[in-house]
Amino acid sequence: MTTIESLDLQRAAKEHLWMHFTRMGGFDVADVPIIVRGDGCHLEDSNGRRYIDALAGLFSVNIGYSFGEEIGQAALEQMRELPFYTNWSYAHPRAIELAAEVASLAPGDLNRVFFCSGGSEAVESAWKLARQYYQARGGKNLASALAEPVTRHDELVASLHAPPRYKVIARHIAYHGTTLGALSINGIPALRMPFEPLLSEVRHVSNTNRYHRPAEETEAQFTQFLLDELEQAILAMGPETVCMVHMEPVQNAGGCFTPPEGYWRGVREICDRYDVLLSADEVITGFGRLGHWFGSERYDIRPDIVTSAKGLSSSYAAIGAVVATDRVMEPFTGETSMFAHGITFGGHPTMCAIALKNIEIMKRERLLEHVRENEAAFKATLSQLLDLPIVGDVRGAGYFLAIELVRDKETRETFSDEECEKLLRGYLSNALWDAGMICRADDRGDPVIQISPPLVAGQAEFDEITGILGEVLTGAVELMRA
Repeated sequence: MTTIESLDLQRAAKEHLWMHFTRMGGFDVADVPIIVRGDGCHLEDSNGRRYIDALAGLFSVNIGYSFGEEIGQAALEQMRELPFYTNWSYAHPRAIELAAEVASLAPGDLNRVFFCSGGSEAVESAWKLARQYYQARGGKNLASALAEPVTRHDELVASLHAPPRYKVIARHIAYHGTTLGALSINGIPALRMPFEPLLSEVRHVSNTNRYHRPAEETEAQFTQFLLDELEQAILAMGPETVCMVHMEPVQNAGGCFTPPEGYWRGVREICDRYDVLLSADEVITGFGRLGHWFGSERYDIRPDIVTSAKGLSSSYAAIGAVVATDRVMEPFTGETSMFAHGITFGGHPTMCAIALKNIEIMKRERLLEHVRENEAAFKATLSQLLDLPIVGDVRGAGYFLAIELVRDKETRETFSDEECEKLLRGYLSNALWDAGMICRADDRGDPVIQISPPLVAGQAEFDEITGILGEVLTGAVELMRA
């Protein structure tokens, strides 16, 4: 019988482990990459090779890999005190403390925190919250309807049959998670198709990618185009049936699309005009990635709901949260009111203790200030790659950047699907790994390389990342010319 101590990790990985979003057949002839330790911005594999983690795990290890002992001590102390209890009708100190801390960091009156286990669950929970909010706030039941004076029977019937609000608007190419509800909001067809039909009606409007817009279009014209399209989508769906507009402050999939001037102000105004909740997906952008506790603060989004995860614990723990305003919470404060949703591990004491310690470390190490002080240098260093003919654009904000790859820099022509397969999966993914760097080469929109290091990264790491990318992309130029 094989024991854990004598386990052949490579063989066991191939025989038993089912990895996420992974072409498992590729490991018939290749080894599974096995990461065994980390420090700072670097990781080490089972063969002793070191890599710079230019993706911070999955845009999430914000404090880097050197605080395991301190966070482990916080987890140990909590385990000794109370290893688990639920938030279903009960509270415990760490969940209360973390909710208060998150509320103090969130902008505006985002004061109520509902905990879950991760980003997909946060998005799923936000949609359920938005749907039930309108029922709790304004849905008439038979008793209340009969108590109101009506002059005609058809008015009574109409009051009882007002259409429910359940529809959502999101953006093209946007990624919002993998559970069935979150997947329904996704704007990436390739991820949705294997699981269709999905839930309810979700419509997708244009994202804020300016790189492929007409050169003569001004920023103000682009903003107006986006806002007109959003308003027309709400009208086409029926404003009385739309419960939520769900968008990221800076969109991840497609390559770090930042908002044009006036965009978020206009989105907020449209949501107010049609009484639709505005939900900001901050699973990535929350907790320092953009140099603020929330990207909603940086762009003055003023959302009704925020979804978060990843940076809440720097991924040292599996925890996510939905943060709602007092207005969204108000219909659920009645004596018999209840948000009919719950997750066993939501607000797990040990996960909350880890998240609290993570926030403490971020404050102590001044990581938000560090990002703001260094984001210009980070972008300037990566922008040296614009000298390469294959690099068309370097964009993003904070420590959240993307490099778009193009076939023709003059015309901004992108690569075909076949060329993307050859470039990204046939060459770049392996070449970057072999060169000692972990990042993401992605073509869910146009082909990009996404760079999102731990927030502790400085100029030495920027130079290391740019140097490796320069070498590998020079090889990519030769490959695509061949």
